[in-house]
Amino acid sequence: MKEKISLRMARRIALAAQGFTDPRPGGEPNRRHLARVLSRTGLLQIDSVSAVVRAHYMPLYSRLGPYPLALLDNAAVSRKRAVFEYWAHEASFLPVETWPLMRWRMQRAEQGEEMYLGLAKWGRERKEMIDEIYRQVAERGPIAASDIEGHKGNGGWWGWSEAKHAFEWLFWAGRITTAYRRGFERYYDLPERVLPQAVLDLPVPSVEDAHRELLRISARAHGIATYGDLRDYFRLAPGDTKDRIEELVEAGELLPVKVEGWDKTAYLHKDARFPRRIEAHALLTPFDPVVFERTRTEKLFGFRYRIEIYTPAEKRQYGYYVLPFLLGDRIVARVDLRADRPASVLRVHAAYAEAGAPPETAARLFDELKQMQAWLGLERIEVTPAGDLGPALADLAVS
Repeated sequence: MKEKISLRMARRIALAAQGFTDPRPGGEPNRRHLARVLSRTGLLQIDSVSAVVRAHYMPLYSRLGPYPLALLDNAAVSRKRAVFEYWAHEASFLPVETWPLMRWRMQRAEQGEEMYLGLAKWGRERKEMIDEIYRQVAERGPIAASDIEGHKGNGGWWGWSEAKHAFEWLFWAGRITTAYRRGFERYYDLPERVLPQAVLDLPVPSVEDAHRELLRISARAHGIATYGDLRDYFRLAPGDTKDRIEELVEAGELLPVKVEGWDKTAYLHKDARFPRRIEAHALLTPFDPVVFERTRTEKLFGFRYRIEIYTPAEKRQYGYYVLPFLLGDRIVARVDLRADRPASVLRVHAAYAEAGAPPETAARLFDELKQMQAWLGLERIEVTPAGDLGPALADLAVS
């Protein structure tokens, strides 16, 4: 085991691995910049909440600055698509080259594994329905679940219609995939009509080789990580990963290290960078890879973070949709935001500084909020002076 790595250096390694030392584009970001971010993160988690902007758009913004949303939209629809949708760290956009690495999960799903237990049980009982929906997609695709008449659900996955269950089962099994979205609704088609032929022609690795490669991607994206962190990135099971991680250690691709304050062994990727400083300034979505594993976030940044969307309003500590603010190599504040599109206002409901936040935190955060306002095409910012940073932001908003 190498000598101990300081916690601050571990943060810098992690942020560098996620692309926060890469220079932002001088002009409008393009597909090359999108590819660079994806090479760092390995995935973009998808979430339906649009309080500010849907989650998959934010990691690009946090790393590139303002960019046209069509950059990601177009990368997910054309025959020259750069990304596809599948279950990785929850529902995610993945680089198309990752398709063969996920085939093991699709094959297990078809056998009733690696999917929600309720959906697997439903699939075992409704093979005829699954076959019928597959025929509908083959004949009519791209189509949405709502295009199948007589199968309306009642909202929520527990209220899915029979057709929606079949679409989701087929999606898990890789027999259909997302051709595009309208709003947030998926339109499904067959993979052979959606994915580039060069991707479909790639060899499918063995399960062991796929897990090993997914762990490599995870290790590069983390820079430095515990065993649990490495597994969590693609939601890999302990039985699938323990031997693979040992193999990567033996090959010299992962180096066991001790991180200051951590009680578990960490694994340093062999190509991890050790930057002398991080000069990041970014608002992060709750589903950004930097923070989506809450235990890691607390270990790295001393930042306890929970999403409170499903918490009753009177019991929320910080707000409905709270974004961490990364400044340098620390998360120094959090802000409860909502994009009020009908009124063309970015509403700041509350803002809170973390212990030890530097004096310039309010000013730097306000600069980020102004940039976000412009990126979202909103006319102004309105600040409710709640939280210890709220009054300072309110003053800056009217100055």
